[in-house]
Amino acid sequence: MKRTLFGLAATAAVAMTLAGCAGSGTNGGGGGAKATATLSPKSGTNTGGTVTFTQQAGGVMMVASVTGLPPNTTHGFHVHEKGDCSAPDAMSAGGHFNPSSKPHGQMSMPDHHAGDMNNLTADANGNARASILLPDLSVGSGPNSVVGRAVVVHKDPDDYKTQPTGNSGGRIACGVVAAS
Repeated sequence: MKRTLFGLAATAAVAMTLAGCAGSGTNGGGGGAKATATLSPKSGTNTGGTVTFTQQAGGVMMVASVTGLPPNTTHGFHVHEKGDCSAPDAMSAGGHFNPSSKPHGQMSMPDHHAGDMNNLTADANGNARASILLPDLSVGSGPNSVVGRAVVVHKDPDDYKTQPTGNSGGRIACGVVAAS
């Protein structure tokens, strides 16, 4: 009986995995297309990390791991329009990615930039982790593609009200998003 239950569980797990793979290419970005940005310190900070974007049904799953933040702080976090982090203050990344010309706002609001994401909150060690489904972005080609854009961590929290930036302050980390 033990073998039969194990066999059924294994068969079910394989079937769920295959079903998940079969549906991964339904949102215009390709079958599970991925992109990654490596965050580099800006504005004299030690902030860094990695951000990955994976196409899936319903949008793009963004997973971030950020280090070197001041302990127990909150930070604005956005996709910016230009894939250029060359300036020491990351201003070369331009404004928030906004292909639909919408006002800045929180992701839960009907109107917000495609690049608006939830704030990052650092723990007592200055590390932040986040996973967010971004329904307004894609990985791959098209006007809403995150590839070739920049991801920016800001010094202050986003207030989700002030136009067009959310009053997030300086840019303390930046990474260019590249297909992976």
